[in-house]
Amino acid sequence: MARAYRQLARKHHPDMHKTQEAKSRATERFTLIATAYEILKDDESRKDYDDMLDNPEAVYRHYFRYYRKRMAPRVDVRIVLAVTITVISVVQYYGAWHRYRTAIDHLVTVPKYRLKAVEIARADGFYNPSRKRDRRRKEELKDEEESLLRKIIEEQVDIRGGYSRPSLRQVLWVQLVLLPVTLGHLAWWQARWLFKFTLGGQELGPVEKEYLIRRHMGLSQGQWDALEDRERQGFLRDQLWLKDKFKTESRLCGPAV
Repeated sequence: MARAYRQLARKHHPDMHKTQEAKSRATERFTLIATAYEILKDDESRKDYDDMLDNPEAVYRHYFRYYRKRMAPRVDVRIVLAVTITVISVVQYYGAWHRYRTAIDHLVTVPKYRLKAVEIARADGFYNPSRKRDRRRKEELKDEEESLLRKIIEEQVDIRGGYSRPSLRQVLWVQLVLLPVTLGHLAWWQARWLFKFTLGGQELGPVEKEYLIRRHMGLSQGQWDALEDRERQGFLRDQLWLKDKFKTESRLCGPAV
């Protein structure tokens, strides 16, 4: 079929004719030949064409099928997937920065953290609200002092959990790239646990105890990190990595544990 198409296309190509009338007739035939070839070379289009010949009364259905194929955008699924992942990653990253800045804005207003930041700034010689200020620079100096306190709080306060400082490792693209490493680490962790603790009967370390407590509570690593140290130490003192003790404590304390 391809050879026949090339022969007919060469014969009826408009450039092969000299007069305007002959070129016009050749253009019509060349378009007809090209359309026929496009229909017959594609199995689905050919099937639709045969269906049209068998059911000529369903003319509108045939028009719909034809124009749906002609007008439908032909986009590589891989491109769509890549763009989707990129959009999600960007939204994740900037959303994380927004939450982090919101947390810092709140901490600047908390007396405990603000006073500590002022003490550090004074000790370093950067904060002196008693110095003379002219009216023109009053607002400017106030903004500088606020920026200084924000910077000190960012450096001194370790914000964890959902409001922690954003990291590129948290975005979807990076997580997908690192997925083989993540799965490998998970397999190593499970194998180590099996041979060292399940089969070997060794005593659990602090990391393993925290892991079991976190799993009993249904907390993610970020949620666990967001807890205060005294809370985590309290859970360890109560030996909540032991399922029986965790259940007993849960019954006594209710949803607080």
